[in-house]
Amino acid sequence: MKKKFSYSLLENAFSKKDLEIGMKVVKSGQITMASNTSNFEKNFAKKNKSNYALMVNSGSSANLLSVAAACNPMRNFYLKKGDEVIIPAVCWSTSLWPLIQYGLKPIFVDIDLSTLNINIDDLTSKITKKTRAIMCVHILGLSANMTKIRKLCKEKKLILFEDTCESLGSKYNQVNLGNYGDFGTYSFYYSHQITSGEGGMVVCKNKKDYNILKCLRSHGWSRGTVFHKKFKTKYKKLDEKFLFVNSGYNLRPLDITAAIANNQYKRLSKFIHTRDKNRSLIINKIINNKRWKKQFNFCRVEKKIEPSWFGLPILIAKKLETKREKFISYLDKSGIENRPIVSGNFLNQPASKLYKLKSKGTLKNAQIVEKRGFFIGLHTKKIDDRSANYIAEKLLDIDLIK
Repeated sequence: MKKKFSYSLLENAFSKKDLEIGMKVVKSGQITMASNTSNFEKNFAKKNKSNYALMVNSGSSANLLSVAAACNPMRNFYLKKGDEVIIPAVCWSTSLWPLIQYGLKPIFVDIDLSTLNINIDDLTSKITKKTRAIMCVHILGLSANMTKIRKLCKEKKLILFEDTCESLGSKYNQVNLGNYGDFGTYSFYYSHQITSGEGGMVVCKNKKDYNILKCLRSHGWSRGTVFHKKFKTKYKKLDEKFLFVNSGYNLRPLDITAAIANNQYKRLSKFIHTRDKNRSLIINKIINNKRWKKQFNFCRVEKKIEPSWFGLPILIAKKLETKREKFISYLDKSGIENRPIVSGNFLNQPASKLYKLKSKGTLKNAQIVEKRGFFIGLHTKKIDDRSANYIAEKLLDIDLIK
């Protein structure tokens, strides 16, 4: 029987050595956060050119922790309930929910269709006297104009978050994304640029923020932070091993995930190169096909952006947008796994109605992404011509959909 074609978002992401390293940690009996975690944090900070890096159990937790730190009264300048935070309408749910959970007011702005990232003009128009922060969400390996955004933040004294969970290894103007902001976050979930199954990282610029993050990651303990000496001296009657000096969570990673992620991180450059080659191959097979009639639009990569592709985002041409639902079903049946571009316009999600979230003005481009957008995977191993041809042919079959 002929094997059915299958093209997933990501093929098996783990090498034999990844699994051997993971098993070594399991056999050691030291599975919870320990030396492998601290080693990975140091390696990540060095290679990513970040001042400080702290590992957590997921990219979503990284977002939560960064917002929690920005709202923490231990900071000299911290966010308070009711403060406005600008966020693109095309975002992941856990880019948004920490803002809601901390009583902040999200202000949704439109995106740029060429990069799928935050639209600078709409962002600028929606800054008010109540604006205190910007949450950038780097979509599928692309970036907004971070030079302009960083300049705005300095002028207006705004905190800048960079949700880089989909864009590990991407650069803007030769700077790794995540390093422009006061806080940058990353995810090591299965389909991401590197994976440990689950896992995430927060980076920051200064020592105090790093220690606040570290304290909040582990129950609000002073243990292992610069705060410990001060509070140990002040509260001599308490057991210094259990000094709780702040609010907190348990967002710690497992040492096994850190060990696997650290080994994968060594191959990040190779993964980026291969994914980029696979993207070019698939697009070239489409646009050089005799059936090509500009049925799709692909993201434009601006000169200053060096993408680390998460997937291949595609916009169906406007003339064919009514076919989207049937076409997506056709791709599923053809063995080509696909996803919406993140959330589409998040304001259309049921949870936005539950929390009565609204926008100021229209979000035209976010709506276009929802109505016409989808993405397919880019593998970390080179795909062959036969697979690329099959994918191209199936995509171009959109013309045959009734």
